[in-house]
Amino acid sequence: MQFRIASTFTDSLTKLTANEQTAVKTTVFDLQANPDLGGLRLHPVQGTRDRDFWSARVNQDIRIIVHRQVGNTTLCYVDHHDDAYSWATRRRMEVHPHTGAMQLVELRETVRKIEVPVYVEVERPAPPRPRPAARIPDDQLLSYGVPVEWLESVREADQDALLEIAGHLPEEAAEALLLIATGETPQAPLPVQVAADPFDHPDALRRFRAMRDIEELGQALDYPWEKWSVFLHPAQRELVERDYSGPARVSGSAGTGKTVVALHRAVFLARSNPDARVLLGTFSDTLGSALHSKLRVLISNEPRLAERLEVHSVATIARRLYRAIYDPPKLASNEMIRALIEDAIRVAGDIRFSLRFLMAEWEQVVDAWGLETWEAYRDVQRLGRRRRLAEGQRRTLWALFQRVREGLVDEGLITHSDLYRRLAEGIAQRARPTFDFVVIDESQDVNIGQLLFLAALGAGRPNGLFFAGDLGQRIFQQPFSWRALGVDIRGRSRTLRINYRTSHQIRTQADLLLDPELSDVDGNTEDRRGTVSVFNGPSPAVQLVETEADEIDRVAEWITRVSGEGLMPHEISVFVRSDSELDRALEAVETSGLPSLVLKGDVQTQAGHVSVGTMYLAKGLEFRAVAVMACDDDVIPSEERIEQIEDESDLEDAYNTERHLLYVACTRARDHLLVTGVQPGSEFLADLGM
Repeated sequence: MQFRIASTFTDSLTKLTANEQTAVKTTVFDLQANPDLGGLRLHPVQGTRDRDFWSARVNQDIRIIVHRQVGNTTLCYVDHHDDAYSWATRRRMEVHPHTGAMQLVELRETVRKIEVPVYVEVERPAPPRPRPAARIPDDQLLSYGVPVEWLESVREADQDALLEIAGHLPEEAAEALLLIATGETPQAPLPVQVAADPFDHPDALRRFRAMRDIEELGQALDYPWEKWSVFLHPAQRELVERDYSGPARVSGSAGTGKTVVALHRAVFLARSNPDARVLLGTFSDTLGSALHSKLRVLISNEPRLAERLEVHSVATIARRLYRAIYDPPKLASNEMIRALIEDAIRVAGDIRFSLRFLMAEWEQVVDAWGLETWEAYRDVQRLGRRRRLAEGQRRTLWALFQRVREGLVDEGLITHSDLYRRLAEGIAQRARPTFDFVVIDESQDVNIGQLLFLAALGAGRPNGLFFAGDLGQRIFQQPFSWRALGVDIRGRSRTLRINYRTSHQIRTQADLLLDPELSDVDGNTEDRRGTVSVFNGPSPAVQLVETEADEIDRVAEWITRVSGEGLMPHEISVFVRSDSELDRALEAVETSGLPSLVLKGDVQTQAGHVSVGTMYLAKGLEFRAVAVMACDDDVIPSEERIEQIEDESDLEDAYNTERHLLYVACTRARDHLLVTGVQPGSEFLADLGM
């Protein structure tokens, strides 16, 4: 007997109260122990098209909808009595006749007719609206997983109706229809070997999970887990389990599951190599903690696997390994470096470069690349530094930077870049690698020293290095050549195109901030065209007002409205460009009557509180509703930052980073997005198409 949980069950369980969930879990354990419970606990659901739907009684009001067939029991849904029965009467579980995958199909006749109003001038007939799928043959639509009874509706639907229909179909069909609705042609489905069990089809594995024992069931019910951390899309699974001859990278726009792929890749490598040690690394300790929590869900029943799979930020694991190979490092702070440069300026006398330029040249060129001789500085390619320097200017600058190097030696200090370089050298001399496999999330913000360190850990071995990241979310690092540091991902770079986190409407608008193709210094291209979201939602809104007080009132009204629609305070967030705008955001939340929490470096949210923070802290977070405030013309792009740029050629990089910041903030929203500012507003709002 196979006992399974459907993703629809986990979604419905989270909507119940804590006491109701506890009662449901008790009943579920009983069902797994004895799926044939009789008496008043289990009854067939009357009036359904699918005679295999049964109702399990939790208490006087709560019912679990179970699908029972010979050898299979599947938990499908849980809700209050009438709502649970209504859900069952509108659905049928069946094997798709073309793909062979088990599907939960919503019955077409139970979905109200979709009517999209068309406003036209009086007495002028409305032109016929295009029907994107009208000419697609049945066999092709069926190959995408479209249920048979939906074929006619799909062919007759215009673009808006097709987007609405997609929300009622199984995931694989919805993804194809969203592409068709936006003018794209879905890729032909990969050939799948016909499985004896339709639950084993790759598409079915996205929505059904077999519970092997009571411990696994307990873990699944206790979290309840984020479904996209467990149910892999077939395209994701192929990347997770592929054999790579060298370093590989998976990319994709925000919400396409890059972190999920990295997580599963690390687990797959640990499972497939019983004696191997695996490092799962990421940008910060906070993101590392979030990864660790998800990892516990995936391997809760495999404690020995956890002993060989470590999760850390890159900086944390580097400091630990440095102490193991050398002594504890004495690191120079930014203030110490600034003081050394200022001393060098005083010694040099007439230096026609600002302190700001010298700090950037040190951080991005001299220290980043570990330059220790005049010849090295003379010949280095200053990627990311647009201002050209003649050889005479470089010689003058090197004399200054040489004094900074000497000052560091005198004080017994090293920089963070020095730490990574020395660590790479020490690792290369060890007989056995510390980790056999290295998987890195948020790799777009890995710096030069960190990549040298990671290359030493995992490069040169098949499957040794795996990266996940998005060039469109790079907000901390200047671009540089990975290939020059021995990490060549050419031919082993793939882009994910299915967005699970952000609605179609929000993703479509946010993507307008970025070019459809983004390339790194080595020529590897991320083609973002053809990305689709798996669900719809309200259109995002932009509102420009006369004063900051008006904006505060407008955002407060919006928070009150979405909260009234059932969102909890911790599912709402307000982001601003910098600390200077935080007071506006806090006042908006206070005006709404809800408590607020200012996000700090640990980026910990709190139940019952609306999160408020800067765009820099938005990375890796997700909320059902997000307001992006203070998008004024002098705030984003930051007027202060733009004024600090001394060479016009550096403006492009600054503007790109500001765009990426706004993109990151907007794509934290799942269902609702509001963007506000004081007139005339940020120039980026025009790029958003709002």
